[in-house]
Amino acid sequence: MFARYDGYVLRQLIVMWSFFTLVLAGVFWISRSIGLFSTLLGGGHSPWVFFELTALTFPTLLRTVMPMAIFAAVVYVTNRLRRESELVVMQATGASPMRLARPVIMFAALAAVMVATLTTVLRPASLAAFEEREAELEQDLAAKLLKEGTFLHPMDGVVVYFGTIDPTGTLRDVYISDRRVAERPQTYTASQAYLVQENDAIYVVMVEGMVARYNAAAEELSATWFDDLTVDISRYGDLEATDHDSLRALPTSVLLRGRAELVAQGSYSEGQLVEELHERLSWVGICVAVALIGFTALMTGAHSRFGLWTQICLAFVILIGVEAARGGASGLVLETPDLWWIYHLPTVAGCLVAGAFLAMAGRPIRMPRRPSS
Repeated sequence: MFARYDGYVLRQLIVMWSFFTLVLAGVFWISRSIGLFSTLLGGGHSPWVFFELTALTFPTLLRTVMPMAIFAAVVYVTNRLRRESELVVMQATGASPMRLARPVIMFAALAAVMVATLTTVLRPASLAAFEEREAELEQDLAAKLLKEGTFLHPMDGVVVYFGTIDPTGTLRDVYISDRRVAERPQTYTASQAYLVQENDAIYVVMVEGMVARYNAAAEELSATWFDDLTVDISRYGDLEATDHDSLRALPTSVLLRGRAELVAQGSYSEGQLVEELHERLSWVGICVAVALIGFTALMTGAHSRFGLWTQICLAFVILIGVEAARGGASGLVLETPDLWWIYHLPTVAGCLVAGAFLAMAGRPIRMPRRPSS
């Protein structure tokens, strides 16, 4: 009977975990991808480039929503089991709260394995591939801008237009509008121009043109005619990067065994490397802690067909406190790498709180009876 109970609850947890992960990941994906989508398509890239880049950010997205999805799944399933008296029936057969928690512990272990794979293997590899692909796109900026007869939008507030491009590379009928600062827009026009690439910068050398500047505060419009003018357009082509940080793309094996070499090279400090390593590892423990907190907090409440909203709110407050404590550990570890264990204190504290809740559920506090008259 207990084996069937374990399998039944575990299946429910996995189903709801998948559901909440998809919902939360979809919401975060939409909010983060709008800017990148407009930047890439405005710069002349195909939608496939957008899907390629967003696919590379998916491990980071999954890791971000995983603790919330785990907590939501455990709370939802436990609340439903209590509301429908299924846990009450199991307790009536003599099952202790510790025995009833077994499928939740199994689920927490399964989630920990998946989060460990995400945070220590898949996410660093995806970030490394993302940065490599992003560098290729930035190097291809000149080709991206060389599209004749098309109004390009490399970034918000910037419009670039070249009427025609001669076989010799001469740009005709050049128009560049820069409205990134709404109070002081600038417009460049020229009959012809030349594209020059030097080091990492791309310049447009415009010939026989005009630059118009408008000062909204003073309501002044000025126009300057020039014989030649050079404009750096490489600053118009920056992509909106996500997690563009080489430290985060380092393999976990390098953080474990190659820290001394990186510190000797001067690439990163010891604090940065230790903080990154234990930040990754802390995600594994925190997923176990939130699963146990969600289950044990709801086990402390009395049976009610209307749910356990007081216990749910309590578990949510504890979840916020655990996450806040983990976030606050970052600065301490950066300054003092020997304090790396602080990163894992929220996990330990969360498990201790879950253990206390489980003990309370096994031995509920009874109110003293009034003496009979």
